Amino acid sequence: MQYRDRLNPWLVVRLLPKMQRVVIGRFRSRSDADGHLQTLRQLIPQAIFVVIFDGECQTANAEEDDTALDEANKCCKSSK
Repeated sequence: MQYRDRLNPWLVVRLLPKMQRVVIGRFRSRSDADGHLQTLRQLIPQAIFVVIFDGECQTANAEEDDTALDEANKCCKSSK
């Protein structure tokens, strides 16, 4: 995931038939995403829009932290 995407974890998504979706925009805060969602619902009332949090951001960071911790533990064990 790109750094730019990690800065904006809130997504406004348009739901389409057959379990498809289109990301309309990424936002830094939930309130920004909710504001755009409200505007989109007024402009296109027949469409279904939702706000979601991109949890992949936290998962990617957690995996990086775990990898760094594992490497640090290996270095400490080998130096003893």
